[in-house]
Amino acid sequence: MKIKTQIQSDEDKQELLITRAFDLPIHLLFKAFIDPDIVSQWMGTKVIKLDIRKHGSYQFITTDPMGNKHGFNGVIHEFVLNKKITRTFEMENSNFPVQLEFLTFHHVSEETSELKMHIIYKSVEYKNQMLQLPFAQGINMAHNRLQAIVKKLDHE
Repeated sequence: MKIKTQIQSDEDKQELLITRAFDLPIHLLFKAFIDPDIVSQWMGTKVIKLDIRKHGSYQFITTDPMGNKHGFNGVIHEFVLNKKITRTFEMENSNFPVQLEFLTFHHVSEETSELKMHIIYKSVEYKNQMLQLPFAQGINMAHNRLQAIVKKLDHE
């Protein structure tokens, strides 16, 4: 499977730059990040809370194939419709500290858009630990599901 989600990582920096082009208009790409029903489908998670606004927050719970539950949560620091979301991201009960994420949504054409994610970790070591996990494959698979689910919703 071709990896469409591109991840850029400089060895000596504690950040990742993630870019993905979608065959979706920008308003539908953005909707995939703020509509709880769509988020739960493409992320494969249960949405407990999704209060997308400045000073809002979110909470998700994912169950792995062995039945273990994993929680994720964060706070929304900036929200501009169809343009950007700035948020924190925390994996509960893990050794990873909170990370800061800047999501920007770019209009390319009437039918295409691009997502850029700038993720900042507490240290280079934490970023490198994340990259040792199947992070790249996981985010690419999630973005593939996002593309397929939202494209299907667009044609209903």
